[in-house]
Amino acid sequence: MFVTLAETVAVTDPNPWMILPFAIMLLSIAVMPFVHLHWWEHNYPRVAVGLGAITTAYYVFALRNTPRMLEVAHEYFSFISLIGSLFIVAGGIHITVKGEAHPWINALFLFIGALVANVIGTTGASMLLIRPWIRMNRYRITAFHIVFFIFIVSNVGGCLTPIGDPPLFLGFLKGVPFLWVIEHCWVAWLIVLALLIGVFTVFDVLNFRRAPRDVRERETAHEEWRFDGLHNILFLALILAGVFLHKILPFPIPDLLMIAAAVASYFTTKRAVHESNHFSFAPIKEVGWLFVGIFATMVPALDYLQLHSKSLGLTEPAQFYWFTGLLSGFLDNAPTYLTFLAAAMGAEGLSMDSPAHVLQFIASNNHLLVAISLGAVFFGALTYIGNGPNLMVKSISQQLGVRTPGFFAYLFLFATPILLPIFAFISLLFFSRWAIF
Repeated sequence: MFVTLAETVAVTDPNPWMILPFAIMLLSIAVMPFVHLHWWEHNYPRVAVGLGAITTAYYVFALRNTPRMLEVAHEYFSFISLIGSLFIVAGGIHITVKGEAHPWINALFLFIGALVANVIGTTGASMLLIRPWIRMNRYRITAFHIVFFIFIVSNVGGCLTPIGDPPLFLGFLKGVPFLWVIEHCWVAWLIVLALLIGVFTVFDVLNFRRAPRDVRERETAHEEWRFDGLHNILFLALILAGVFLHKILPFPIPDLLMIAAAVASYFTTKRAVHESNHFSFAPIKEVGWLFVGIFATMVPALDYLQLHSKSLGLTEPAQFYWFTGLLSGFLDNAPTYLTFLAAAMGAEGLSMDSPAHVLQFIASNNHLLVAISLGAVFFGALTYIGNGPNLMVKSISQQLGVRTPGFFAYLFLFATPILLPIFAFISLLFFSRWAIF
């Protein structure tokens, strides 16, 4: 594993009050876009850097633990290199759709989107597929089309690989083996995916039957697809290679390979393709600045949990599944994943910053890591702020004239009645006394 610095970093016990910048950071992300959007759009970088600077100064000058913050900077660079590279390369591929989507085609599209999310990440898959998804259904597009796209492509779909969703990639950087996720999470992934696509198909068939006859006839016509910018598949392969090279090459060589692939993709992609995709750096700029603040401010929370996790009383997989999940839905699933992984390992006297300890934890507490992983990935779909692509999809949909539900309508009219029963079923199957897996 390339993260050698982490093995030499000592965890110091922070003052619990230093968790406050982390709480302010996450609450700002959750609340400010809905309270004062204009102010937030112009000031979120200052908020993120300012709060991050408070935590950094505390660790450097008060705790005298500069290596801890250098380790976090290292992890942030690797994280944003992957997310940003996938975003740029996906933006260089344009899918043109002629014809309309029958319900069974929509169901197949969502399933393929879920698979693609594991190769180019939920961010990349969302940016690549949301526009063709809207074009396919343009004569009868409704809010549930956007919502289920977020459920499946932007969240649940990416549960099979560390590339698929940010929390899983952070776990990979900490030492979780690349293939561990697919080996231990594929059954739950398949069950949730099948249930979500099944529920969507019921809605879509009803929507299709309500459509005027000319629309239904149009939607049974032959589909035509055209792909532009396919040379970017090569750059996607280079990014995937960079992920695996983290295991054998020192920092920052694998990350620089990803960045080089993104730069090459951007400059070799025709302007017409970027224009067709309405490509802009604004979404990744926002993610980049916000995660500067998140990565810096979450350090006291992670360290405190690691050192005091026994006082939380979390011992059972179901507890970790629901606590990780619900906080992932209302905060952000990447730091939430790390928070509860630190808590689970701390209870065993292990450090999340030691790859050897991570492997030791997996060997003896495999079911806890499954619970944390599924909770972080699945529940990221619970609100718009649970996972980065959610708000991006909402924004693009609105730009294209599609009405999308507001924050609370999304939560109470769609996520709560549809997702929570499915997630409870997974808890019953995997983490209860009646578990069969």
